[in-house]
Amino acid sequence: MSAALEAALTAEYAAIFAYGPIGVRLDGAAAADARAAEAAHRTRRDALVLLLTTGGGKAPAAAPSYELPFPVTDAAAAMRLAVEIEERTAGIWRAALAGTTGAERERALDALTDCAVRATRWRRTAGIDPVTVAFPGRPA
Repeated sequence: MSAALEAALTAEYAAIFAYGPIGVRLDGAAAADARAAEAAHRTRRDALVLLLTTGGGKAPAAAPSYELPFPVTDAAAAMRLAVEIEERTAGIWRAALAGTTGAERERALDALTDCAVRATRWRRTAGIDPVTVAFPGRPA
């Protein structure tokens, strides 16, 4: 299987990990959004594990923990981290586009789009301008 999909799986593991500290700092609708985002990343992780292990292949294992880029001490930091995690994950999926074809490429494009939309929603919720970016997943 594709190394790009293995990298994407690793990014999904990291996103799932990050939503733990994100979720505990949020309440109301934002907390529900964090739970939905974590569930989406878990679903994508599960599909990737299945894809990578079908036919006797191996999927990379999740790390026991991941280093967060900054402390998450309040709701504002949690939303900033959610934006960053979605942007980073979108970047990994964007990179996967070049190394995939057919159904794998479609999977990568769907994931990139999903992460980009979620990052936009988090920017709007956090009051971050601009709300959208021209090329999701591409370094600024």
